Amino acid sequence: MQYIIPGLIMIIIIVALSRRQSVYTDFIDGAGEGMKIIRDIFPPLVAILVASSMLKASGAMDILLNVLSPVARKIGIPEGVMPLILIRPVSGSGSIGVLSGILNEYGADTLVGRMASVICGSTETTFYCLAVYFAKTRVKSIKRAVPSAVMGDLAGILATVFALRIIGL
Repeated sequence: MQYIIPGLIMIIIIVALSRRQSVYTDFIDGAGEGMKIIRDIFPPLVAILVASSMLKASGAMDILLNVLSPVARKIGIPEGVMPLILIRPVSGSGSIGVLSGILNEYGADTLVGRMASVICGSTETTFYCLAVYFAKTRVKSIKRAVPSAVMGDLAGILATVFALRIIGL
């Protein structure tokens, strides 16, 4: 198992040399392309991470949880899952941290644990992806993409509630 990555590197080098390609030049060109991509996506990435941290630190996340909890209860979403639903569209690593906390607190085989796991797997880091993709492609009009993406996340959440509460999966 520990030799997989070195083995892949050796295979790539051997194939490149057999085709008489300049391995080092291709590597440098690829690294340069990677740096251009990082340059393009870094500012929106920082903006999204700062915004999500500000939401948590300012207490706005708690206020939002208090406002949305009664509606979520009526739909059938347990209160323990709400922080994940709010952080998932903004931060993938943040949502994994929240999921880990939920699983530690409630357990993986509880309704809350299952629902959190399925929601984490069936939704996307919507605003993070939109910020990164639109920054890279220089898309100017996002008026249809954001509502569509949010509706996709809501569909994943509601399908999770339906599957786990009503069908009992």
